[in-house]
Amino acid sequence: MQHDRAVTVHGYSSSGNCHKLRLLLEQLGRPYRWIEVDIATGATRTPAFLARNPNGRVPMLELDDGRVLVESNAILCFLAEGTSHLPIDAWQRAQTLSWMFFEQYSHEPYIAVARFICGWTPIDSPRRADLPRLRERGHLALAVMEKHLTSNAWFTGPDYGVADIALFAYTDVAGDGGFDLSPYPALRDWLARVRATPGFAAMPDPPAAMKALIEQST
Repeated sequence: MQHDRAVTVHGYSSSGNCHKLRLLLEQLGRPYRWIEVDIATGATRTPAFLARNPNGRVPMLELDDGRVLVESNAILCFLAEGTSHLPIDAWQRAQTLSWMFFEQYSHEPYIAVARFICGWTPIDSPRRADLPRLRERGHLALAVMEKHLTSNAWFTGPDYGVADIALFAYTDVAGDGGFDLSPYPALRDWLARVRATPGFAAMPDPPAAMKALIEQST
């Protein structure tokens, strides 16, 4: 069966987009091999990597027959196919995808990028001038999530699933980018529910040097 076959994930452990896959695979109990890719040293820009993923990014999923799939939320849907983590009903699946598109368009570009700037760029980087705008836009996304969660337990439908995993990854570490989650009680309750799901795996801490930068930046 498909879900018994091992897969290989090329990823960077401190990336929320990569951690999404680890979290789902752990919760599915599916065997996988993790290949750590050091994005800071240009490992995704080598000819060998670009030959498999011309976009030069992680995560990248590799099947045992050599096929490759990229884009974190597409990989989530592929891995979750046929499981309770991805709705069968067409309308509910479309709602799930809607939240996953929201995550990549309205959430990740602000919350994840603010985190990256805080932890992966020098204190005197000109990119830090973008932080106020990124935080403003990120809070707009968090407010949308809070409104949904005041009357819904999950984003995938009546049960936990891939949309929750997609949104959880960077929301859970939003503080690294200078986001205060205290104004969002329903969102904080949802984060706690995700952490309590069976097989939950937390994202590893970023490298010590990055963690020190985050502490100076937030």
